[in-house]
Amino acid sequence: MKSKTLVFGLGTGLIIAVFLSLHLQDQLMAGFEFLLDLMEKREHLRNFVLSLGPYGPVGFILLQILQVILSPIPGEATGFLGGFIFGKWLGLVYSTIGLSLGSFLAFFISRQFRKIVAPWLRKSDLYWKFEGLLERQGIFVCFFLYVFPGFPKDFLCYLLGLTRMPWQVFLFISSVGRIPGTLMLSWQGAEIYEGNLTGFLLLLLFSAVVAGPAWYYRDEIYEWIEKKTTENNS
Repeated sequence: MKSKTLVFGLGTGLIIAVFLSLHLQDQLMAGFEFLLDLMEKREHLRNFVLSLGPYGPVGFILLQILQVILSPIPGEATGFLGGFIFGKWLGLVYSTIGLSLGSFLAFFISRQFRKIVAPWLRKSDLYWKFEGLLERQGIFVCFFLYVFPGFPKDFLCYLLGLTRMPWQVFLFISSVGRIPGTLMLSWQGAEIYEGNLTGFLLLLLFSAVVAGPAWYYRDEIYEWIEKKTTENNS
């Protein structure tokens, strides 16, 4: 029974991935051309960053911190870049350090300046969907949201800063919950640097199969989480 469920889930994810690829051909072609250009210039970019010595990793970690706090660029881009420049494992380590520090700072800012942050968060529909987390912070639900592909994790850092959740608990779930997605991005970046386009495409396909159903049914998942938090608060 479990094997049938697994096959069904993987099959559904593959169908959704193919469906999305057919409807996003222009964006995919532009991304493919960017990757080819990046592969041609990979030595120059990597050598430049590595020539900075210890300032290279420090600069990258700062970039990850800023993308959490200010979100000027997508986190997917920086995670991919980490693997491209530093390799799969070092990219994961540096990204995790930066994302953890950035998440903690966003949490701290929200907790210390809640009168400023709360009105800003209330402008988002997500705030009202997960308002129940403010009353009762289920660790499993919060951890799931950090693992969940496509969920705005930076927003969640600020939201949880308004709760009574201990910062130690927050730091753990936000750091560990991001690792699977960060590893996949770092791995993809490393494959591109190595010129292994086949490996990159296989990883991309795997990500689409896993994340596709989660993205497609995100509204239903959000409603389920909203229901669970409401039940816990009652």
